[in-house]
This record gives sequence, C-alpha cells and structure tokens, in this order.
Amino acid sequence: MSHDLPALTARLLDAARAAGAESADAIAVAGTSISIDVRDGVLEQAERSEGIDIGLRVFVGKQQANVSVSDAREASLLRMAERAVAMAREAPADPHAGLADPDQLARDTDTASLDLYDPTEEPSAQALEEDARTAEAAARAVSGVTMIDSASAGYGRREVYMAASNGFAGGYQRSDRAISCVAISGEGTGMERDYDHDSRIFQADLRDPTEIGRIAGERAVARHAPRKPKTGTYPVLFDERIASSLIGHLLQATNGMMIARGSSWLRDALGKHVLPSHLSVIEDPHRPRTSGSKLFDAEGLPTQRRAIVEDGVLTGWTLDLATGRKLGMPSTANAARGTGGPPSPSVSNIALTQGNSSRADLIAQMGTGLLVTSMIGSTINPNTGDYSRGASGFWIQNGEISHPISECTVAGNLREMLMRIIPGNDAQPHLSRVVPSILIDGLTLAGD
Repeated sequence: MSHDLPALTARLLDAARAAGAESADAIAVAGTSISIDVRDGVLEQAERSEGIDIGLRVFVGKQQANVSVSDAREASLLRMAERAVAMAREAPADPHAGLADPDQLARDTDTASLDLYDPTEEPSAQALEEDARTAEAAARAVSGVTMIDSASAGYGRREVYMAASNGFAGGYQRSDRAISCVAISGEGTGMERDYDHDSRIFQADLRDPTEIGRIAGERAVARHAPRKPKTGTYPVLFDERIASSLIGHLLQATNGMMIARGSSWLRDALGKHVLPSHLSVIEDPHRPRTSGSKLFDAEGLPTQRRAIVEDGVLTGWTLDLATGRKLGMPSTANAARGTGGPPSPSVSNIALTQGNSSRADLIAQMGTGLLVTSMIGSTINPNTGDYSRGASGFWIQNGEISHPISECTVAGNLREMLMRIIPGNDAQPHLSRVVPSILIDGLTLAGD
C-alpha cells in the first residue's frame, strides 16, 4: 500500500494543533525490504516486509513528548496527537527543547543530486536467491572450507518525509542492495570463521557475488589453527575492515551529548591536538551515492562539510539544537532521529586523511606485531579513554604474515593511541566512514 507522506505529515501536524500543541514536528517512514538466505544450495529463508512508521513530537511550552505508531488511518492520527499532547502536559519542562527558528531552515531539499535511490526495477526474489547461491558456491569451492555459515542477499528501499510547524517540509528516498557470505574452516572446537560482504545504493555498483564468496572462503581458511601471541608491547595494525572503530571512538567522545554530561575523555580537548598534525577528520554529508548523505538534518537545518579535526586539532563538537543550546553553541546540523524519539546528535559521512603506504607497506614497516582483522567485546572507559578489546588476526614476524592469532586482548589509552596513528591508503571511498588501515606502535597485547 502506497502512502502520500507529505499529506500524511501535514494532517498529523493539523491534528497536533487541534489537540492543543503549541508546536510540533512529524516524521513518516515507508519502506520495503527483502532478505534471502541460502544454506547448502537450498533456500533457507525468504522474508519480505512492507510498512510505515510515523512519529510525532509535540511541545506545550517547554514540555515535550513523542509518540509513534504504524497505522496511517485518520482515526489513529487523531488519537496519536491527543495522546502526545496529554503526555507533554505531564512531562518535565526542558529549557533547551524546541524547534528551529524559520530562518535557520534548509531551503534546498531536493536530494536528487545525492544519488540516494536506484530507480531500476526492484530485484526479484529469484535474482536475490541466485546471488546468495553464487556466493555460497564460490566460498565452498575454496580448498579448506568445511562449511558455509550463511549466504545472504537483500534489497531495501524507503521513503522518509519530515514536516514541522515552523514551516519545514522535506524528504528523500533511499535504496540499498547487499550480498554477504560467512565461511568456516576446520571442524569441532577448531572451527574458524570469516566473512565478506558488500552493500551499495545502486545495484550496478555491487561487487560480484563470486568474488564475495571466494574472499570469505579464503579469509576463513587463512584463520585456521590460530595461536595466542606472547604477552607484551608490540605495534598493532588495524585492518581497514575494523579501523573505522578507532575513529568511531573519537567521534563518540566529541558528541555533544557526551560533552554536556561531562562524561567524555575529550571534554577538555577543544582546540587541542587529538591526532598527528598532518591528519584531519572531515565530515561531508553531500557525497553522492553514500548511505549517510543528506541535505538537511532531522530538525530541518542545512547540512554542510566541516572539519571535526583539522590538521590534528579538534575544532568542535557534534551538536543538534538542544545539545547546542545546553552548551551555548549553535547546532552543527547533525540531528538524527527515528520515529520513536526526539533528535540526538550524530555524524554522517566522515573521512580520515589517508597516508601513502599500502597495507603491505605497513606490515613490512611494523616488523613484529599483530595485524588485527576482527574484534569482539569492548571495554572503553568514557571518562579516561582507557581501551581494551578482544582481537584476532595474524602475527607479523620480520615484516611478513607468519600465522593466525586468536584469543588475545589489545589495550591502551585512546588519547595516546590516536596521537600515534599511521594511516594506510586502502580506504574504500564508497563507504560512509572512509578510514584506511591504521598502524599504532606500542600497544599492550595480552595472550600467553
């Protein structure tokens, strides 16, 4: 069932005003998703879902409340508005809550230039199943693979529309297409697994399922018969697949909500070096064909390119309107929200300055140490930045890969770690987080 989302959100705002709201904003999300799983060459699971979610936030003075439903009938919208206003009247006042002023709102809401939606025909379930079968067969053909844990293909599309009583109205469409495969080597307690996957907005950009399956199989076989490393201090190379998690810790620590609570290990770092002086972290929400791209944020403010870290120096926090008001700063147009709650600050597309060295160059440079290809668990102290994570990967001996490693822990302090990073040049430009492999010297490994 199709829905006219602009008309629906307009009706919802009218209902909110009639129920007694002084101001309000509404968001509607309609979408379709298809997921196909294959095991042993046989279709294991096929799912298709279609639906709509609607969220309404209302203000009565400085009191606010949020209500969400998945029923677009007129009677449901009226009850939704009445309940939201009743809840707001009972809520505590928030002096920082409120919509954007009209002169703050984005004027350009035409997202066609961002290429966020593939207009080609939705793939059939049979086509998705064939992709999953192909990936599974390619992984199984790799010598040493004993079984396939999963092979999947999927498709999704959604339409998002937002409107507010301050005059903002805008929306966009997104699509995505994905293939993944998880392969296993060994048997019993000696089983090791690894994966490969790809997700794109446009079907034409998607990698071949044969390649995805083959790489998953080769990675699983390479991890067979791992050992524990000797406990000590070594250089650690974070593979491109997981290096973005390090920058993710920095981004979390610069989120305005963490700063407002005083619970960030970077709370005193504004205007100071947090990375080596030749490195920057740039947010660019206008990159075409990238999942995090947007012309406006969840409060209707125009987004723009900004340097979160410039030449190693932290330039500012990531803020929505409410968090900015708490800190006495303007919003950075980083509000994000779903239908079930109010906005909160969140970054979109980011990129770390890349280096000149390939991953192979960094392996040769590190001499003896650990190449981390996967991580589990996380113990991060948000106040101090103390870092400890379970890791597995490969031992590097004399600049070459020697043998697989598992059951070890990598530990350090994020503030010190980030000041010593050496980036490679292997970042994938189509990802929302463009972060290459990262080498850090002098981390503690706990193993045997």
